[in-house]
Amino acid sequence: MIRTEGLKLWSEIALAIVCGVTAANGAPTGEGAVPLGERADSAFRAKDWAHAVELFERLSVAHPESFVVWLRLGESLHGLGRNERALGAYDTARRRGAPVDALQYDVAIVRASMGATEQAFESLQDAMTHGHGRPDLLNAEPAFAGLRSDPRFASLVAQATRNQSPCTSRAESRQFDFWIGDWNVVTSGEGLPVGRSHIERTIGDCVIWENWTSLGEGAYSGKSYNAYDAELHRWEQFWVDNQGGMIHFRGNLIGGVMDFATDEIPQSQGPALRRRLRFFALPAGEVRQLSEGSTDGGKSWSVEYDFTYRRAPQAGARD
Repeated sequence: MIRTEGLKLWSEIALAIVCGVTAANGAPTGEGAVPLGERADSAFRAKDWAHAVELFERLSVAHPESFVVWLRLGESLHGLGRNERALGAYDTARRRGAPVDALQYDVAIVRASMGATEQAFESLQDAMTHGHGRPDLLNAEPAFAGLRSDPRFASLVAQATRNQSPCTSRAESRQFDFWIGDWNVVTSGEGLPVGRSHIERTIGDCVIWENWTSLGEGAYSGKSYNAYDAELHRWEQFWVDNQGGMIHFRGNLIGGVMDFATDEIPQSQGPALRRRLRFFALPAGEVRQLSEGSTDGGKSWSVEYDFTYRRAPQAGARD
């Protein structure tokens, strides 16, 4: 799905492709040999709606399959107040595969401008349901001035806010938060120091990012990227290190334990290896990380390492 916040950039790329194809095919490019698509885009950005309509109508004939062209044509027609024709262009964009969140948001603007309040709310709800994530646009759009006193509008803004940062509010994406922090890591049995790790949430709270450094000269180091896949309903971890190693784990929180495993990994010598990696939230805020391997398809497991993460003292803190 192309979400609203990414559609602008995607649209620019798609339109650039249209421009390039138009020029490459030897289609008329207009004044100064500037490609038709570029001139249409310039008129659109300048809000020269009459010129934009003219140019995007020509583009729609040359590239009828491009939903971006039809979206831009619809917005340009709306800019001229030709709202019925704008809705027709948006319907064509829908049939050409336009993302629902962006399309229905634009349709809502036109319907609100026409005084069709209930239809505008229907379109906005459809846009939010499909991931529209720009509450700032909702609050700033002049066409929605008459809708803002309706309690439904505040609910739509709240939904757009959740869509903008879905991982912040999605419970599953916060299941691994117990691993976040700065840690001194020791062996679970003997308590021998083995490494340090800094772990944080990043990329819109969607990724838990691990930064590991072993102790000693020529230290081994690596990073893992952990994220919840809402479509597949599981966690994924991708580990990379300074020796060219890469491991892909998948798993879920089971009984309070983050339980990851790999497929069978071919080895240069010996049978394929399946790995299991578990994280246990311990009392006093510690975390146990247990890695095991199996060469018999998971029938039996051997411990690879067993570590305990202890929170590192804060700078300036006293014992």
